[in-house]
Amino acid sequence: SDLRIGADLTGVVALRSNDRVSSPGVKLHGAGFIVTDEQALRLGLDTDPGLKEFLRPYRNGKDLADRPRGVLVIDLHGLTERDVISRFPAVYQWVAERVKPEREMNNERYRRENWWLFGRKNTELRSALAGLTRFISTPETSKHRFFVFLDERIRPDNMLVNFGLEDAYFMGVLSSRTHVTWALGSGGTLEDRPRYNKTLCFDPFPFPTATEDQKTRIRELGESLDAHRKRQQSLHPKLTITGMYNVLEKLRSGEALTEKEREIHEQGLVSILKQIHDDLDAAVFDAYGWPTTLSDEEILERLVALNHERAEEEKRGLIRWLRPEFQNPSGVKAETQATLAEVGLETPVAQPPAKAAKAAWPKKLAERVAIVRDLLSEAGEATAADLNRSFRGNNAENVLAVLESLAAVGLAQEIATAAGERGWRALR
Repeated sequence: SDLRIGADLTGVVALRSNDRVSSPGVKLHGAGFIVTDEQALRLGLDTDPGLKEFLRPYRNGKDLADRPRGVLVIDLHGLTERDVISRFPAVYQWVAERVKPEREMNNERYRRENWWLFGRKNTELRSALAGLTRFISTPETSKHRFFVFLDERIRPDNMLVNFGLEDAYFMGVLSSRTHVTWALGSGGTLEDRPRYNKTLCFDPFPFPTATEDQKTRIRELGESLDAHRKRQQSLHPKLTITGMYNVLEKLRSGEALTEKEREIHEQGLVSILKQIHDDLDAAVFDAYGWPTTLSDEEILERLVALNHERAEEEKRGLIRWLRPEFQNPSGVKAETQATLAEVGLETPVAQPPAKAAKAAWPKKLAERVAIVRDLLSEAGEATAADLNRSFRGNNAENVLAVLESLAAVGLAQEIATAAGERGWRALR
């Protein structure tokens, strides 16, 4: 359908195994939330221990690809206006003077009325990061596709794609040639820079079914990759991720390095960086059971086929959760999944239940909101047309209006479906 020859990346589907662990960062809707270290001290960071929770380091794509700016962000999530003015009056005055005037002109009611808070509640991000000591992040748009660990205190910008995964095994797989090839093939570009669209690049990506020994090897290399880059950057203040990967690209192509690139090579120990990546690629290929000689097109073809296999598994009840304690805390169907894995999915598919009678579209707004939210929570993801099938008559526009309202208050998230339609995901 996209006129490509080879792997049909438009035919893949989102996998439930990857659900809810990835999301964009915070959407401020107000530059006044951002403060320097000096400004944070004036607001009381060094004198009020309670303020540290609400003044967080802030990172955007340039911070990751270049060097961190050294700024913080005022995140008052969970506080009422009265809470802020009574507990942190200096912060209240700062935000009232720098954010409120802009917010009072905003068309969205939530942003006008909750001007001291970010423009979105970021419920999915906060849920995925809760309880972690670190998480993985990548710029949405970047010359090179790389992934880094960020400390849990950091608030990522909306233009970063973040993963609530602290195991370096996932860092290793995401940083491997297998995943980077997939991301470059499916994510598109902005001008000449590749884009990482989490709906296209992460949600359908099939992770390998690795043994414990294979996971350990990938985990060690993932830790080494992140530690190597951070160590060299700490030793050389002007060294950037972009600079290191520019040189790595030249090393792979055999091109001669300029004098400046030779300096970056020495400061970044880029030959060692290359070796870590080569070892990591080989380890991930081994986890998939694939030869290391595959071309990029062959990698894509195999991943597309594996995506289809995993989708069929999930229809039969086997979901290979990336983080089961978060994604499936109740352990529902865990025993069934193990049994299916052992028998190679030869268990017959259960017959679907009889169709329930369609309900009338509620007359009261509160009832409409409640029933649409319940239906979306049950489905996980759906379009307005999907949910409309539960009601008699054509109420798709009314359902859409409720979905937009749920999104505005942080109870749903708009997503793009595999067919390119406007879809919605429940936020719990």
